[in-house]
Amino acid sequence: MSAASLACTEPVTNPLRRTWRGLRLTAHVVEGALVTLCVYPFIATATRGKLRQRWSRRLLRCLGVELQAQGAAVPPGSLIVANHVSWLDVFVINALVPSAFVAKAEVRRWPLIGWLAARNDTVFLQRGNRGHAGVVNREIGSLLGGERNVTVFPEGTTSDGTQVLHFHAALLQPAITSGRIVQPLALSYRTPAGTRCHAPVYDGEVTLGQSLARILAAPRIIARTDIVTPVPDATGRHRRELAAQLRDAIVARIVPQGEPKAGAANPPEETMASRQECAQVA
Repeated sequence: MSAASLACTEPVTNPLRRTWRGLRLTAHVVEGALVTLCVYPFIATATRGKLRQRWSRRLLRCLGVELQAQGAAVPPGSLIVANHVSWLDVFVINALVPSAFVAKAEVRRWPLIGWLAARNDTVFLQRGNRGHAGVVNREIGSLLGGERNVTVFPEGTTSDGTQVLHFHAALLQPAITSGRIVQPLALSYRTPAGTRCHAPVYDGEVTLGQSLARILAAPRIIARTDIVTPVPDATGRHRRELAAQLRDAIVARIVPQGEPKAGAANPPEETMASRQECAQVA
């Protein structure tokens, strides 16, 4: 799905609301940077996690995003395996449960965001470097051993939210080696009416700025997380087999039977109507 088509999938809020949200977001990010710089060095790891969770929940409120969670609580020291739609996923999951994340190494070079990520338990992966994957897996294993949750996105990239891409299995190895809980998490974004919301999508040619602008413009976004039945002990499992099992479990929650897949020739009437409405607004 192209950036042009995504730009007109949801109604647009009035300019004053968008500006207010933008100002609140800026102040909130600055506050987070100050806490990370001035407070983090003097507090325990568990307290950092609680602060990060509270900060993420407030970030969602600044953006007009409501978190709807289903399923049981995630036990500490779990490897959380989720589908990937947007940069917003990190904050949605952190609002649900404090977690470290594995991100592409390029994120480390992003102004401010990279600095914040590095100081909030992000493990940076050099994609295409098999040797570095071993280093990353050892870091993940160390975090899990310290009873800290780690989230991975095995798709290796973002999708448009209407499908779940192939799962790469390499980052599942630390949980297999240590016998840790592997927790599938299905994530989707909806409008208040229950239809799929494309505003947060960050794939293809969509830039971070475009994605953020669409989120600020959306009247309200529902971020749904579904904690699927976990794999309590993956010891001895073949990681590709495990990856396929986890993907199937997430697909069952993300793409209900009968819902059109990405690339469908005839989108639902409600989607076409919403696009026409937004095109008129734009």
